[in-house]
Amino acid sequence: MLRALEIRDMLIMERLDLEFEPGLNALTGETGAGKSILLDALGFVLGWRGPADLVREGAERGEVSAVFDLCDGHPARAALEEAGLPAQDELVLRRINTADGRKTAYANDRRCSGETLRRLSDVLVELHGQRDDRGLLDSRGHRRLLDAFGGLEGEAAAAREAWRALREARAALEAARSALEAARADEEYLRHAVEELDRLDPLPGEEAELDRRRRVMREAEKLRGDIEKAAAALGSEGARGSASDALKWLEGASEDLRERLAEPVAALGRALVELDEAETGTAAALDELRFAPSELEQAEERLFAIRALARKHGVAAEGLGEAAESLRGRLASLERGEDGLRGCESAASRAEADHDAAAAALTKARRKAAKRLDRAMAEELPPLKLERAVFETLIAPSDPGPEGRDDVIFTIAANPGAKGGPIGTVASGGELSRLLLALKVCLTGGETGMTMIFDEIDRGVGGATADAVGRRLEAVARAGQVLAVTHSPQVAARAAHHWRVEKSVSEGRTLSTAARLGDADRELEIARMLSGDRITDEARAAARALLAG
Repeated sequence: MLRALEIRDMLIMERLDLEFEPGLNALTGETGAGKSILLDALGFVLGWRGPADLVREGAERGEVSAVFDLCDGHPARAALEEAGLPAQDELVLRRINTADGRKTAYANDRRCSGETLRRLSDVLVELHGQRDDRGLLDSRGHRRLLDAFGGLEGEAAAAREAWRALREARAALEAARSALEAARADEEYLRHAVEELDRLDPLPGEEAELDRRRRVMREAEKLRGDIEKAAAALGSEGARGSASDALKWLEGASEDLRERLAEPVAALGRALVELDEAETGTAAALDELRFAPSELEQAEERLFAIRALARKHGVAAEGLGEAAESLRGRLASLERGEDGLRGCESAASRAEADHDAAAAALTKARRKAAKRLDRAMAEELPPLKLERAVFETLIAPSDPGPEGRDDVIFTIAANPGAKGGPIGTVASGGELSRLLLALKVCLTGGETGMTMIFDEIDRGVGGATADAVGRRLEAVARAGQVLAVTHSPQVAARAAHHWRVEKSVSEGRTLSTAARLGDADRELEIARMLSGDRITDEARAAARALLAG
């Protein structure tokens, strides 16, 4: 709810302080008194488009402040938090315009952008009238309005949740397809690499063993001669034979010397054991050096093959086994990816079916709500002198989305049987204002937290029609706060709070002011609206009758 509006040095307003109340607030005054300027000032602080030059002549800057009360859960709180601004029970918007055109905006004493003001204004104020380009004339909001009228929050939420699930399923499907396509691009390489590794089948430590064996075989001729000499020196013709002869001679010595020779005999026995081991090892080494000429070539070929494959895969020879396992894993992932893709395709199909069902249920509910709205409008239009007009809520198919698959447009036909069109393009100025009021009466349910402004929607009507306009504004105001700029005494008499805007000239300066009217002043103002500058007793009596209801 708009609680206060302060205007400083804007156009012909030098200093204006207004405190508004819940219910219907009427702003009256002669044409040109400044009522539209007051709305321009409010639009300025809310970031709306308006006149470029608003600063009062001779002033360095103009300033407008608006104070709003925010109930718990008011959508403005979410808009403030999204903008990184403090959300409190009271919202103070302030905007400054310097004489050179620079503009600065604040929300709760924190700098903010004009775009932030406009996002806040979308949930704070509705402007309805012949200048309406943000409210009921905007067909982009008709679907939301119909859903609110029909109480379709549950169906709409189900459609949004189904759309969210569908988007996630489609994203997962696209990711699975991309991954599978990337894997398939490498499939031929993967299969060839795994086959190559499996065919070579390198063993752990094999490369080092082949390298050692190759070096041995390449030096075999030189090594064989030395080892054969060592074998001969160790054999029966060499050290082992001499040690055996010595042991035999010592064992055959006189019994008198056996104790003295016991240790030498034992040492020779141990030496013979060691010599046998040395001879056996030497023989084994000689056996290793006995190989066919092709063995060296085969060892070198395998060693070079292992090393070449290690270089190809960018790993050490010892890492070829791990590389092979990794490549096998990628092939397995490719096979699993095909299964996963089929799973993602099934999930996406199920999600699409779920969204189709939710959207169909929402469409069905919208069509029922549209019929109820059309019936309600048919009852509202005749009292507003629009008895020949035919209102219809048009629901047309649209591309599926989070709000279902419907476009909703409020249409009007000037006469039965005539072709209808969007309300903003078919209705004339006066008809449009009354049409918007009727629509607002039908759409307004409980407390919205919005301040609704109706700008001269009673233009061109009088008598019973003007009274019908006033009664409907009064009904709309019961659910919140309405500001009505009006020239109709029937409308002004229905207001719970009344301001008179007037213009005066002092010392060569034209200034506009606004004053809240008490009961006596209200009677005079309504009498003036009835009779003009000369207020008659009859006009005052008629004003009292209007105020009495």
